[in-house]
This record gives sequence, structure tokens and C-alpha cells, in this order.
Amino acid sequence: MAAAFSLGMSSQMRAQTTVYAQTNALLEVRSMIVDGTPISLRSGAKLRLSSRTRTVTFGFGPTTNAIRSPIRIRFKLDGYDADWREYDGSMRLCVRFLDDTGDQVGEAVFSVVGQSAGWTGNPETAMFIQRRESIVVPPRASSFWVVMSSAGPPATVGVYAITNLVIKTQPTNGAPPTVSLPWAFDAAAPGIAAGGSPAGWMRDGLRPSMATVFESGSMPRTKGFAIVDDDLRGHAEWHTIKEMATPVAPGDSLLIEWDEAYSFGLAAPVEIPYANLPAGYYRFRINELSVNGVPGEAETSLAIEVPLAFWRTPWFWVSIATMILAGAVGGWRYLLWHRMRLQMLRLEQQRAVDRERLRIAQDIHDDLGARVTQISLLSAVAQRKPSLPEDARTDFGTISQTTRELVSALYETVWAVNPENDNLDALATYLCQMTNQLCSQARLRCRLEVPDTPPSIPLSSQVRHNVIMAVKEAVHNIIKHARATEVRVRISLEASSLSVWIHDDGCGFDPATTTPGNGLGNLKGRMESIGGSFTLESRLGAGTAVSLRLPVTEVAAGSL
Repeated sequence: MAAAFSLGMSSQMRAQTTVYAQTNALLEVRSMIVDGTPISLRSGAKLRLSSRTRTVTFGFGPTTNAIRSPIRIRFKLDGYDADWREYDGSMRLCVRFLDDTGDQVGEAVFSVVGQSAGWTGNPETAMFIQRRESIVVPPRASSFWVVMSSAGPPATVGVYAITNLVIKTQPTNGAPPTVSLPWAFDAAAPGIAAGGSPAGWMRDGLRPSMATVFESGSMPRTKGFAIVDDDLRGHAEWHTIKEMATPVAPGDSLLIEWDEAYSFGLAAPVEIPYANLPAGYYRFRINELSVNGVPGEAETSLAIEVPLAFWRTPWFWVSIATMILAGAVGGWRYLLWHRMRLQMLRLEQQRAVDRERLRIAQDIHDDLGARVTQISLLSAVAQRKPSLPEDARTDFGTISQTTRELVSALYETVWAVNPENDNLDALATYLCQMTNQLCSQARLRCRLEVPDTPPSIPLSSQVRHNVIMAVKEAVHNIIKHARATEVRVRISLEASSLSVWIHDDGCGFDPATTTPGNGLGNLKGRMESIGGSFTLESRLGAGTAVSLRLPVTEVAAGSL
């Protein structure tokens, strides 16, 4: 989380609470503001803040009337900051453009902020970073000069070093680029002028003495410019001589290349806020730095604590967990009681329905079945009387046949309604009997493949009825259309599904060229109505296979 900085100290802060801070002869934590409320500081113990704390702002700087003032100050909040931090200062390298009268008509500023990677505290041993910039010469410009300056924020102090500064010009006419400004210490440069400055360059600013020349690296040694600024009120510069400005033309492109290393900080008192500090123990520390960014011995700290909010404390969550556990146990027990009550109601309702179904099945079997059977017997007796005309004999034969078929249909209905048959075992037995009877009437061989002991899986009367009618429709189609000699029926429970497979050795047909009749459509509709599926495979001369499939989960659901 980045922290925002503000310079200076508020003159209107009034102490509302007293806390304690460690002090040092050179550094001090001057103020502390918690959520907009200033707190006066005394040497002593740790500060405990409110758990509702949102923003803590620390103000710090050199001790008033200290024997000497630290050049730079870094800070760190232990428990929050991963490393030391410093309020960033800045310096700059500029290219300034002049017209024919010597007036400035444009400027390109290349700022450097903070501290470069590989800084060792001395430009002679630091790692330099290569930099390249490109600018276009503005209108009316006829020449340029280069300025390296520490004139940034007034409180900035530190070191800025550059080397190998070269500027090349790319003319607008497409000519090859030329070196407009060679590096001051190159062999091709004019040499060293009086006072130790390279020819064409000069020191300047309020404190020119802060502009120096350094050497770095092993043999051969590399020379460069450095500004070591330790003055809050002054600045220094290295720049080319304005009267010897390098000529350019508007629209030309300038390619500027140089290597740089730097370390800047702030020497004035500052305030640093920290927002949304999590609960924990912290220590705000400040430490002096030299102008080169080298840590010193002077250090001051302030300890604070941000307590946990009550709703984040262990006892609170133990209480909540206990309440939740008690509620969960009570809710679970109530849910079990409610489910058991609903289950008992469903079982009672199911028993009532089963009793009614059993009564209806018995009534159909004992009353309606007996009466229809009586009609069939009387019709058969009347058909055998010799005194009846032939037409009446035929009619009585039709009545007798119809009543026999009606008796068979009634017994099918009785079987479907009877709750004692609501299981897979009864369905398999009935399908075997029905298929064998239909094939016997049609004089077809019938092979049945059924597990010896089918699982006792509950099936509703609706499921059983639709499966029976689908199988009957498939067998009737074989009898009427297949010209078969044998029918094979296999009943199995595989992959959590009930499967009924019916195959004949008849003539078969081509499903792609044959329009299916109502029978196949009814068969498919029956299976889909109970959540099952229907597939048909047939080839000319190879018979037909019908597969009926019903998921066990659907079977179990249908029985409720």
C-alpha cells in the first residue's frame, strides 16, 4: 500500500491525548495524528490505539536546536513496511533551445527521482544505468545547450552523477546522423579548461562548488560529472557554455544517450500517513542518512499497537461458533424430526393408497372378473346349442371370444393395480409369462434370458404398466410384420439401468427408407413418459432389435 507524503508540519495541531516516544539527540518524531486527532508525544511507553483506527500520520524531522542536523532521514514502520523508505527528491538533465537572438524557445527536461538500482553510496563504485531519449527541435530554434542541475524541490539533497553523455543530430533532409555534442572527456573533446572543467562546460548555480568531476571503474578510468548537493537553500549545475551553443535546425531529431547513477532524499520535516493499519504491534523508526544515502547511527522510534476489533477476537468467535453449533444441532434435530414426520405421513398415505388399490384389484377380480367370465361361459354354452341358427352361433362365438379377451385385459389391469406387484421381480415374471403366451399363440419359439434372482427394486404401477405395454407392442409388431420364427427377450439390470432387449430373426427392414407406424411412436412415447429411452436397430434379412432402457434412479423415483 503506497503512502502519501506531505511536507511541513501543521501549526494548528493541539494535543488531545498523550503518548510516549523514544527520543534522540538528532532525530525526533514530532507529531502523531490519529484519524484527524493530534496526539502529544512524551518519552516513554507504547501507544495503544483504537481498534477503529483508520489513518495514522507520523510527523518527523531533525531535533530542534540539535548540535548538527541529519542531511537526509529515512523511515520504516516495522510490522508494515518491508524495507526502509525515504521521501523522494529529484534532480534533472535539460536540453534548452535558443533562437537567433539567444532567447530560450523550448526545453526538454529529463527528471530523475529517488535512488537508482545498484547505488553504493559513492558514484565511483556505483552501477550506472544507461538512458536514451529522443526529442525534436522546436520551431525557431537555432541552437541548444545542456544543463545538469540539482535545482528541483528546495529540500532535495543527494548525489547525481552522469557519464558518457553524447548527443547526435538526425537532419530532416535524410542525411546520416552526426555527433553534435561529444562526451566532454572523450579523446575527441577539446580538453580541460582552466579550473579543471572540460572545455565547453562550466560549473554554475548558487553553490558551484557542489558540482564536481569523479572517476570510476578500473583501468582505464571513466570520468564524469557529479553534483553533491547538501544545501537546502542552494543548488549547483554543470552546463555547456551558452555562448558556444550547438547549432541545430527546427524539425531535426536529437538522440541523447548517457549513463547515470543517483540517490536523492528530503532534508525538511515531513508527514507520512498510513491508512487502514491491520491489527498488530508496530514500531515507527527514523534513521539519519548522509548526503550520499549512507545510513548513520542516529535513530528514533515510536511503538504503537492497533488492537483487534471485538468481533475479531478469539473469545468472540468462540462464542459465535458455540452459538452456531448449538443452532446447527437444534436445527439438525428439528430437520430430522420434520423429515421423519413427513416420511411417516407419506408412508401412511402410501399405505392408504395401497389398501385402496388392493381393494379395487380384489373388486375387479372377484366381482367384475367373475361376471365377465360368466358371460363368456354362457356364450360358449349357447353357441353349442343345435337349435340356434348359424348367424346366432357366430355371434355367440364372437361374444365368447371378446369376453375372453376382456377377462385377459381385466387380469392385466388387476395385476398392474395390485400394490403387491410394485417391484422388479414381479415385473420380470409377468413379462416372461406375457411374452411366452403371445409367442405360443403365434406359434413362435420364445427364448427368455432373466437373472435368477432379480434385485428387489420398487417400481410404481405407472412404470410397470408402460413397460408392459411397450414390450407387448414390440412383440405384436414381430407377430404382425416380421415373419419371424423366433423371439428372444433379455431382461437385465446394468450400469444402474433397467434394460429390456427384444430381438427377432425375421425379415427386418431399412429404417432409413421405411416410415415408422403408430406402434413405434406409441412405444417411444411410453418410455419417454417415465424417463426412459427407446432404440431400434434393423437390417433387411437380419431381423430387428428393440431396446428399452430406464435409469434405476428414475425407477426408484417413480415408486414414490
